Amino acid sequence: MIWILWSPFSYEALPPHQINFIPLKQEESFRADKLMEFYKSDMKLKKFLHIIDDSPVYPVIYDSNRTVLSLPPIINGAHSAITLTTRNVFIECTATDLTKAKIVLNTMVTMFSEYCENKFEVEPVEVVYHDGSKTVYPDLSCYKMEAPLSDILGPIGISLDVKEVVCLLNKMQLQAESHSLKGEPWISVSVPPTRSDILHARDLVEDVAIAYGYNNVPKSRPKCMTIGGRQPLNRFSDKIRAEVARAGYMEVLTFILSSHEENFDMLKRTDDKSKAIIIANPRTSEFEVVRTSLMSCLLKTLKHNIDHPRPIKIFEVGDVVTLDPSRDVGASNNRHLAALYCNRVSGFEEIMGLVDSIVKVVRAPHVNFGEKYYVPTNEPEFFPKRQCKIVTSDGKQVGYLGIVHAEVLRKFGIPDPCTFVEMDIEALL
Repeated sequence: MIWILWSPFSYEALPPHQINFIPLKQEESFRADKLMEFYKSDMKLKKFLHIIDDSPVYPVIYDSNRTVLSLPPIINGAHSAITLTTRNVFIECTATDLTKAKIVLNTMVTMFSEYCENKFEVEPVEVVYHDGSKTVYPDLSCYKMEAPLSDILGPIGISLDVKEVVCLLNKMQLQAESHSLKGEPWISVSVPPTRSDILHARDLVEDVAIAYGYNNVPKSRPKCMTIGGRQPLNRFSDKIRAEVARAGYMEVLTFILSSHEENFDMLKRTDDKSKAIIIANPRTSEFEVVRTSLMSCLLKTLKHNIDHPRPIKIFEVGDVVTLDPSRDVGASNNRHLAALYCNRVSGFEEIMGLVDSIVKVVRAPHVNFGEKYYVPTNEPEFFPKRQCKIVTSDGKQVGYLGIVHAEVLRKFGIPDPCTFVEMDIEALL
């Protein structure tokens, strides 16, 4: 067997100009500082550059031959890439939080071990720190957790003996035993490294309920009297949905998360950093921000259904989220209505007719609209002089509409003209 990595491995911090290697999926060698510039255009890796970008030294991992294995947390070296002929895998994990690093390492090691030649066999590594202290990783030891039987069964609302509870926990990969403490039955659980989600006795309650079966839990009347009812906003939203559907529009349901490009650049809007909520470490580039408008969502839906016969009339009633320092969570949800009309001609009058119908429904007693509730505006996503905002009698803006700009349609891959309207439903309630 040919080995390409040689221990011992060293984790060092060096000036960027001293680090040179060929990164994963590349063919030429980069100096570390040049590599950071190179990855600023990478949609996935650019989110992690800030961790070390401003540091005078970069972390780097070498083997005993001074071959660069990794520039954590950015990229691995091409030298240690896994191929179809790989038979030995060296797993290294770096993080800014030691507890999270241990959880990730244990999860990776235990899952990989199933595919080893000798199943579930893992070779530990001794880590020597700069102060001379030593630790062996991975730490696959189990930890104990105890809880009284009453604390486990009480929240679920079922009655089982201690042997049945032990059996249910074993079914959930938790080695459980029973014992008595002061005449009360207790459950002692050995939590394996594969169950990092078990943090509290309440997690044992959840596992027992899952193993028992939620559908098997008997229904019972609440001990306190409550009067339930629908939220006024949801009831009003359904009335708006019915009104728009009667106008011939088909409702769609889209994700509340969007890419930054779709939410701003593709709509010719600028991000002033005061509205959009940015997602930390998004799973994909399509889920980078929480949408501040429904416009990109409907245009994207139209793009994927562009072959449907004309006219295409779609709408959505959903939440948008914006930053709001006055809220305790720093953000606020607002229910919006958006409708899109696509045909061989713009159909501006179609959307205006829809708005007139909605205004007629909500004019009294909810909101006071004057005789003229269309006011010219100048938004970049619409054609100039082919757009307006919708205002109440006191001048408050509750929406906007217009013919979508040709450049916006081109970016979304839509060949036909479209007219769009978006209204704040909560402002009409």
